[in-house]
Amino acid sequence: MRLRFLSVALILLVLSFTSACSEDETTVVREPTSEEVTLSIATGTVYGTLVVPGQNEPMPVVLIIAGSGPTDRDGNTNLLAGKNNSLKMLADSLLQRGYASLRYDKRGVASSQGAVTSEEALRFEDYVSDAVGWIEQLRQDGRFSEVVVLGHSEGSLIGMLAADEMKADAYISVAGVAQSADMLLLEQLATQPDFVQQEAREIIASLRQGQTVDAVSQTLLALFRPSVQPYLISWFQYQPMEVIQRLTQPVMIVQGTTDLQVPIKEAEQLAQALPSAQLQIIDGMNHILKTAPAESSANIATYTNPDLPLAPGLTDGITSFLNTKLK
Repeated sequence: MRLRFLSVALILLVLSFTSACSEDETTVVREPTSEEVTLSIATGTVYGTLVVPGQNEPMPVVLIIAGSGPTDRDGNTNLLAGKNNSLKMLADSLLQRGYASLRYDKRGVASSQGAVTSEEALRFEDYVSDAVGWIEQLRQDGRFSEVVVLGHSEGSLIGMLAADEMKADAYISVAGVAQSADMLLLEQLATQPDFVQQEAREIIASLRQGQTVDAVSQTLLALFRPSVQPYLISWFQYQPMEVIQRLTQPVMIVQGTTDLQVPIKEAEQLAQALPSAQLQIIDGMNHILKTAPAESSANIATYTNPDLPLAPGLTDGITSFLNTKLK
C-alpha cells in the first residue's frame, strides 16, 4: 500500500542605488550580485546562494531555510518529477524590494549531499547548528546591517531555534507548525487505514521514549525506516509553541489557506503562544507558496510547475513587516 501524498510530504531585479557623492567624486552604480557561498562544518561543506541588491549602504539580509525532506535551496525536492522554485522566487522577489538573501542546500541535500556521513548520524540539531553558522557568517559580512531568519515548513522550527540562540534581528515563520512533529505526523496519517494508524502510533510511542524500532512494515518504511529513526527521535522532542515564546525579536507568522500539509490552526496556535507576533493569513496560498485551490489533485499539481508565480501578498507582507520592524 502506498501512503498518500500528505503523509509522505512530511519527510519529504533589479534595484540600483547611487552612492552619495560630493562634487568631486565619481558616481558609483553597483549591480545586483548572485554568488555561491559555503559554510564549513565538521562533516563537510554546505553550499548556498547569496543574492545582494545593487546598493552601497549596508542592508538587511534574510536567511531562508528550506522545509522537510530532500528539499533544496530553491524549494524543490527530488521526490517529485518537477520543480516549483518557490524559495528561489522568494529570494528574487525580496531582491527586487532591496533585501539581500541567502538560501542553501541543507546538509545531505543536492550540492550539500556530501556534508552528511550517513543518514543514521543525522540529528535535528545539526540543521540548527548549520543555521547558526550561517547567521554568524552573515554577521561578519559588512554589507549587511541586520540578519533576518525565515524558515519554511520544517525550516520554521530550525529557524526559530537558531534565531533564539543567535538573537537574530527578526524571525519569520512560513507554513510552520505549532505542535511537535510526532503529533502532526499522527494527524496527517489520520486518513490512512486503521491498521496503518495503529502501527504508526506504536512506532511513534517508542520513538518518543528514545527507542528505535527494528520491524517496520513496507507501508510505513518511507517514514520510519530504521536509518531515519534517530533523526525523528531528536526532532520529536521540540515543541514549537514553547520555543516561539522565547523569542524577543520581532516575529511574523505566515500561513496559506489552501496548504494541504499545514492547516491554518497551526499558525493561529503559534500566534496565540506569542501574542506580539504579526500573523498574516494569505487566502489561496498553498504549502509551496503558490496560489492553488483546496482540491487535492489540482493543489499538488502546482508542486511541479515552476511557471506559477508566488501567491499575491506574500512578499509584500514580508517586506512591509521588515520595513516597519527593522527601523
